Amino acid sequence: MSPELPDATLSESDGVRFLHLGSIWVQGAMRIRKPQVVELLYVQRMLASLLWLPSERLGEGRALQLGLGAGAITRFTHKALKMPTTVVELNPQVVDVGRSWFHLPAEVEVVLADAGRWLHDEAAPQSVRLLHVDLYDHEAAAPVLDSEAFYADCRRVLDDDGVVSVNLFGRNASYEQSAARIAAAFGPEHVWSLQPTREGNTVVVATRALPLPPHDELLARAATLEQRYGAFGLAARKWPRMVRPHLRTDPPTR
Repeated sequence: MSPELPDATLSESDGVRFLHLGSIWVQGAMRIRKPQVVELLYVQRMLASLLWLPSERLGEGRALQLGLGAGAITRFTHKALKMPTTVVELNPQVVDVGRSWFHLPAEVEVVLADAGRWLHDEAAPQSVRLLHVDLYDHEAAAPVLDSEAFYADCRRVLDDDGVVSVNLFGRNASYEQSAARIAAAFGPEHVWSLQPTREGNTVVVATRALPLPPHDELLARAATLEQRYGAFGLAARKWPRMVRPHLRTDPPTR
């Protein structure tokens, strides 16, 4: 193993299997007896990107995951949404552990590559409907890829109805700076965030062109998501009240 790539290790507690990369930081989790459940709260909130898609069109297009982790989102897009799914992961040990211990489906296309380089050089423009970005090293100090150019590449690969969700977390990370880079790439009117988790993860959602639907439609989509995918752990009815626009329209206070 290259010294730049830490060993993938496992731990288990209370029926949950955790992935680590040479440190105590959790890189992913799976409930052993219910592998279909999306175990971690921030990963569930990354799937709030589905609120921007009409319910009748869920499952259309392709899904792309940058950073495999324990494969929760990959399993969901492949098995629940039945979308053709590609995952880009740098560390081959993470892929091997995913196949052996985290039910990574054999049908999922896995690309062993640097996600930023692959996205810029190999990914076809406007080829992705759902993009999920969760890229952290073993120290979990800040996103590995967090430049305006990287987020511009994320926008480039989305189709006209495409949505990206980005996990922002890290001891040295600045949410405001990361969100500003995403807004510079997508346009601030196409960027939203969800309420942070207790652990400090904030999910940012951005679209190529789609607006946030009106409130009544948002509630209806959330109800449909929970009805269809509640068995996967998605408490989607909670998501609409967590969504905040990057550009606030509140009147100024005196």
